[in-house]
Amino acid sequence: MKEEIKPALIRQHGPSSPPALLADWLRERGMEYEVSRSWLGERVPDPRRYSFVASLGSRFSPRDAHEPAVAAELELIEHAVEQGVPVLGLCFGGQVLSAVLGGRTEPLPHPELGWHEIETRDPESVPPGPWLEWHFEGFTVPAGATLLARTERSAQAFRYGPHLGIQFHPESTVEVVAQWARKDRESGRLGRFGIEDGSGLLAAPPGQREAARKAAFRLFDAFLEHIREGGAGEPADETGGKERR
Repeated sequence: MKEEIKPALIRQHGPSSPPALLADWLRERGMEYEVSRSWLGERVPDPRRYSFVASLGSRFSPRDAHEPAVAAELELIEHAVEQGVPVLGLCFGGQVLSAVLGGRTEPLPHPELGWHEIETRDPESVPPGPWLEWHFEGFTVPAGATLLARTERSAQAFRYGPHLGIQFHPESTVEVVAQWARKDRESGRLGRFGIEDGSGLLAAPPGQREAARKAAFRLFDAFLEHIREGGAGEPADETGGKERR
């Protein structure tokens, strides 16, 4: 009997946080996927119906568990982990994964915004970038997880069995992040950190956007390959970090 190929589930947490490059990658690899929009109050899907769950960025934090959408996401990701469904957590999604596994999300003294190089311990799985960042809080690496990458300020990636938590935004484009920069400028959020206009943080030399796209596809490919190989976990050797979006 032919094995059923399950689609991927993308959890989108706001109209300004689309799957962008993640959706491009899924289409290029010929993989089916469904997008579930948490902010619209759509019914939370059963993660067992999917090959993996990708949880994207959000204006909320896992600490906002009083918000129905956040509580629902924490419950969904916990259920996925319990059922052995691989999770790809991106920024807020990575923080939710950390929380479900016993980690924490904490405010950063200064946010990480714009393009950043990261220090990676596994460049085949998590290339060094530069990557787009836009977060004001950060996760700690849960006990039993393996730290894969970090910056001077925070943890950037960890693996726990088949699950991958990421703090930066491999799925996003400059156009997407520019919307966040504009909103945070208009709300005065950037001004609290002495930043007048976040758009300048998104400037990039020729070729950098395409390089980031290729690096994102490489990261997603490595995540998928790890799942298909069985996704064995390793003991954690360091706890790090802090952050958000």
